[in-house]
Amino acid sequence: MKKKQDYLPGCTAVSFIARSSAMANDFFRFKQFSIRHDRCAMKVGTDGVLLGAWGCTEGLSILDVGTGTGLIALMAAQRNLCAQVLGIDIDEAAVLQAQQNIAASPFSHRIGCKLQDVLTFRPDAPFDAILCNPPFFTEDTLPDDNGRALARNNRCLPFDKLIPKVATLLSAEGHFSIIVPSRLAQEIVALCLAEGLLLQRRCEVRTVLHKPPRRTLFTFVFSSSLPPDVEHSNLCLTAPDGSRSVAYSELTKAFYL
Repeated sequence: MKKKQDYLPGCTAVSFIARSSAMANDFFRFKQFSIRHDRCAMKVGTDGVLLGAWGCTEGLSILDVGTGTGLIALMAAQRNLCAQVLGIDIDEAAVLQAQQNIAASPFSHRIGCKLQDVLTFRPDAPFDAILCNPPFFTEDTLPDDNGRALARNNRCLPFDKLIPKVATLLSAEGHFSIIVPSRLAQEIVALCLAEGLLLQRRCEVRTVLHKPPRRTLFTFVFSSSLPPDVEHSNLCLTAPDGSRSVAYSELTKAFYL
């Protein structure tokens, strides 16, 4: 029997994104760029938008691990006008589509995208910021769609391999931001701690106020960069009437139409 994936309600094209951006056939139009995703296994979703809007994009070099459509790379380039951004992915179709989306954007001169496994990636210099919306399908039975399975199954990029690799790619003063299912939050914190990455920011994401968080956003830094206090916050995506919450609207106002 096929087990259900751990989706965040609202992370598909029929809910928050569709209400927030102009959708036409196979692309979404944001304020400063458009995203085509007809050739990508993973479509534009709330997880990516949340990380792109919330994650740290400070510094002059930014890496988007598992870039997919290029959404997070484009959001990072929009937020940091001084940064060079690189998106990498192991899915050739996704990379080709991300390159198309980047080329059509006003940030194309500052964003690169290439077919690359992060675990074998050896850049010339570390990155000031790393963003990752990782695969998190951990059930024994995978979806029928091989591309979607590859994009979502963390057996292709297990956290106990991802986190140590990120630590080698991050500069001494850099920031690593990630979004994960809340049930995996403790595991991620422990893995980062083992690599000398300490928690700087944490945001618990709920779809509705009375339910437990479904996603957790993190930013980690090396201990030498750690501020005195860890910043904790909560974000509810919907208002009591079911519309987008004020907090979610404020977070994403630079991107949604």
